[in-house]
Amino acid sequence: MHFPEYRARRLRRTETLRSMVREVELNTSDFILPFFVMHGNGVKNPIEGMPGNFQLSRDNLLKEIDEPVRRGIPAILLFGIPEKKDPLGKEGYSDKGVVQQAVRAIKDTYPDLVVVTDVCLCEYTDHGHCGVIHKGEVDNDPTLDLLAKMSVSHVKAGADMVAPSDMMDGRVAAIREALDESGYEHTPIMSYAAKYASAFYGPFREAAGSAPQFGDRRSYQMDPANSDEAIREVGMDVDEGADIVMVKPALPYLDVIWRVRNTFDLPLAAYNVSGEFAMLKAAAQNGWIDHDRAMMEALTSIKRAGADLIISYHALEAVRILQGDRPKGIK
Repeated sequence: MHFPEYRARRLRRTETLRSMVREVELNTSDFILPFFVMHGNGVKNPIEGMPGNFQLSRDNLLKEIDEPVRRGIPAILLFGIPEKKDPLGKEGYSDKGVVQQAVRAIKDTYPDLVVVTDVCLCEYTDHGHCGVIHKGEVDNDPTLDLLAKMSVSHVKAGADMVAPSDMMDGRVAAIREALDESGYEHTPIMSYAAKYASAFYGPFREAAGSAPQFGDRRSYQMDPANSDEAIREVGMDVDEGADIVMVKPALPYLDVIWRVRNTFDLPLAAYNVSGEFAMLKAAAQNGWIDHDRAMMEALTSIKRAGADLIISYHALEAVRILQGDRPKGIK
């Protein structure tokens, strides 16, 4: 193809032409919208680092879910904020836990909504780490039993899918075995298969109250420099029975999403995390970027890299635009 016989601009002249040859398009069904639930009634605490997001009591959670359901967002991802924390994160696998109670209420009100629950101890432990602490370190194998118990309790409450985010070795196999033995062999697992020790999680840790009280998570989350390791991690989770695999974060790891997409045939999710969300919001609030155009461009890049599903705090905003509620400036 050579100029002037070929002119690439011919198919860019109008929006109709551009839409006809567009290679990647976002759809409402691509999105999973995260929520944070806590005990109490009438609670709607703004999350400072994540404008438009809240810590919600169960009654307000049901209200906030209404519009996403009406607009056709197929799934939510639920994080719990317990009343009490302890070294073993006991509320995480209690039938009376905050997530378990919320799942029951959600399924009673919105039975067709896919409810995915985050499976990790960090929100429930007083030390803020994702596993059992032994001699100052996260002890992998005892943690697996607790993650399995948490998964079973979530599904027993009505969760449609569990999403282990802890990055313990062998946790997908442990959860799969526990679910199968409990009669939940049809419940899928969406594994945080390649989860990096990222600086982009800060606003989330404020929202979930899950910052480590000592040290950090680099001994179990992945080194940001590694992509070959991501392929090994994803391969292990696939072998252990994961039904959907995930790369987290999304935007700094588009190359990893691309590699996973081209290596494995399973559905692939990517988590557009809190820090990515917060940076875009802050830049827009300062007038440095057009928020909605930048948001749609960022989300499209995640799908273009190969993600089938996008977990994002932008999900509802993006779907409003996709469905025609287009603020001025979107062209």
